[in-house]
Amino acid sequence: MPAMPPSARPHRRPSALPAGLALALCLPACHVQAAERYALDPVHTRILFSVSHAGFSQALGTISGSTGTLEFDPGDWSGARLQVEVPLQRLDLGDARWNRATLARNLLDGGRWPLARFVSQRVEPRGEQEFTVYGVLTLRGVSREVALEVRMNGLRRHPLPPFRRTAGFSASTTLSRSAFGVDGWPSLIGDEVQVRIEAEAVRERGARPDDDADTGHEQMPSAATGTNPPLPESTDP
Repeated sequence: MPAMPPSARPHRRPSALPAGLALALCLPACHVQAAERYALDPVHTRILFSVSHAGFSQALGTISGSTGTLEFDPGDWSGARLQVEVPLQRLDLGDARWNRATLARNLLDGGRWPLARFVSQRVEPRGEQEFTVYGVLTLRGVSREVALEVRMNGLRRHPLPPFRRTAGFSASTTLSRSAFGVDGWPSLIGDEVQVRIEAEAVRERGARPDDDADTGHEQMPSAATGTNPPLPESTDP
């Protein structure tokens, strides 16, 4: 039987399975590579708390110097991870005696438990730039799940040296101090503590291959653009 000419042979289409399989295997890896690692800026991260003072006013205090890491994919926050350490010895109520009293053993017991820690467990998007971050807060040796309501204020290249890509956030939550064993002076100090957090996190060097050549691409609009030359790093407020 004569051989079939090449033009008459049935054309077999190449299988799409190998390419599809390769893509499917690549997707998880690509997603992991998209995650970026940021370090909290302790200078521009501060916690503000308020608690009732015998029903006369809301006593206000701050804690500065928090440190930690944030890992997230800007396109998918569901896998974000946050770990924070809060130095309770940096607590400030505006009066040295009240600072010492708050850190005493019948309240925060700061000598025995100098750090509060928060470790995220899951993130639920609430809007375009809003999230609920669920995690475990450990305070005075007691661990409880808390929920932070978070808004991302900006994600872009910082305009001041060293021009690192920076993420800015505002967050809030409400805590019961007695739930963490901070139960001294119940007739004078309210149990409900309102917490507000302002935080900035800076992308770590080497977090992405193009880190040292950041183009300044913004994912959120800049609040303002000035014409003055950048200030030295040491003058960053």
